[in-house]
Amino acid sequence: MYQALYRKYRPRCFSDVAGQEHITETLRRQIESGRLSHAYLFVGTRGTGKTTCAKILSRAVNCLNPVEGEPCNKCISCVGIEDGSILDVLELDAASNNSVDNVRALRDEAIYSPATVKKRVYIVDEVHMLSISAFNALLKILEEPPEHILFILATTELHKVPATIQGRCQKFSFKRLPMQVLVDRLNLIASREGLSLTADAAEKLASLADGSMRDGISLLDQCAYDDVVDIERIQDTLGLAGQQELIRLFDTIAIRDVLSALKILDELYNDGRDMSSLLNEMTSLVRDLLVYKLSPDSELPANSGCSKAELSGLSKKLTPERLFFCLDVLKAALSGLQRSGSSKLSVEMCLFKMSSEHLSGEAPPTAAVSAVLKPKTKAVDPAPSQMVDPTPSPPVTQDKETVNPTPPSNPPPSADPTPPPPVVTGSGDFWDETLKHLKNEPSLYALLSDSSKVQAKRQDSTIIVNVTDEFTANLIKSEFTGLIKDAAKRVLDRDVVILAEVVENINTDESKKSKLESLSAFDIVSFE
Repeated sequence: MYQALYRKYRPRCFSDVAGQEHITETLRRQIESGRLSHAYLFVGTRGTGKTTCAKILSRAVNCLNPVEGEPCNKCISCVGIEDGSILDVLELDAASNNSVDNVRALRDEAIYSPATVKKRVYIVDEVHMLSISAFNALLKILEEPPEHILFILATTELHKVPATIQGRCQKFSFKRLPMQVLVDRLNLIASREGLSLTADAAEKLASLADGSMRDGISLLDQCAYDDVVDIERIQDTLGLAGQQELIRLFDTIAIRDVLSALKILDELYNDGRDMSSLLNEMTSLVRDLLVYKLSPDSELPANSGCSKAELSGLSKKLTPERLFFCLDVLKAALSGLQRSGSSKLSVEMCLFKMSSEHLSGEAPPTAAVSAVLKPKTKAVDPAPSQMVDPTPSPPVTQDKETVNPTPPSNPPPSADPTPPPPVVTGSGDFWDETLKHLKNEPSLYALLSDSSKVQAKRQDSTIIVNVTDEFTANLIKSEFTGLIKDAAKRVLDRDVVILAEVVENINTDESKKSKLESLSAFDIVSFE
């Protein structure tokens, strides 16, 4: 039966554990001198060796023939612990055994001496998942443990472990593994498995592992369905965009060529590239560009794998301010990708925003935006509250004489005898007809036709587009105002003003009536 590589090459002694010498040497010296603690707390990110060191420690303290603090892995105790036949060494998962009853049962059992080995060892993985009551039950036995008991607690979230538990354990912090350590171990495993792993492929796998040895070996295992593992194999297997495609995509963003960026994205999407991985790759590239822009001679490794010449060419087209802006946009897109119904649309909106001249804050507003932001002028169309009823009031009879009512003291200069048109929502004919004229703009049409996120209202010459998020509102304001105005003009046969607003509930319109009444007094509406 095939065994996963990360299990097959799990270290069996402290000297085989890579990158954690500050911990393994300390544990070896404690075992060799007999100065063992009754409880250890191993802290660190995933795949850094916490459980591996816990298993080695459980064998080392019970080994019949230890060598310089290392288990021999040949005696009855080591073999029995490794194959699980010795029940005095237990590995528990706190995620599924997190109740107070589970800990009470463990505490009641721990008072008995081990049957076949020197120490009864409890390895509690993900200990932060225990409930408060379970931690309180565990605290008592940690305060006054029997001599034959050894607790090894492991966690990835130290802040969730109570201080009372931490204070009764020796704490060891496991570091993220350096890239070179990961590369060396991947090359070693590849040579033992008869795989041809290229240098750039090993660096790419180490970069994707993000300091986790288990993740790096698992990625190698996933890509090793043939004898040769190169960078193209990794890109195809893991759905990555690739270095050259990534540079080509970001080059179009740098020169604000949105159409070319969308075309490249469409090619990557059709090739089956993962959109989340693409955003992560772009984030790494922006990080590398920032490092190069601010410190060209920095020795920090490039997470994107790009050379200094490639970074130099791209960095000349981008200012640090715009790179910081792009980084914020990418972070927001990544956090909202899981909630989005269409991953491709989310990435398209991200490209729109990064390519936007107005949103990036590098250049003054375009002519279209400047026209909208110009100072407010006196209203031509009267506000609803000042509208004069064009129908004459009936004469009032007083003492058998007909008296006409007093005309208004301040009539508008030119009162339109036609009453204002009613408010039309996003489900009405006006908005539907407007959207039909935008079908030649696929991205904009897809954005505006989603009635659960975008709806429109109209009164007089003002069109208010209600949206559910600030990102969409900014896109409408900066990029799509002119297109929407042109489409609405073809439907209404009149010039209109577009106003984008963010609302909490897209289906409630009552809270906007007062705003509509005040907006009708103006012919220009600001986006401020």
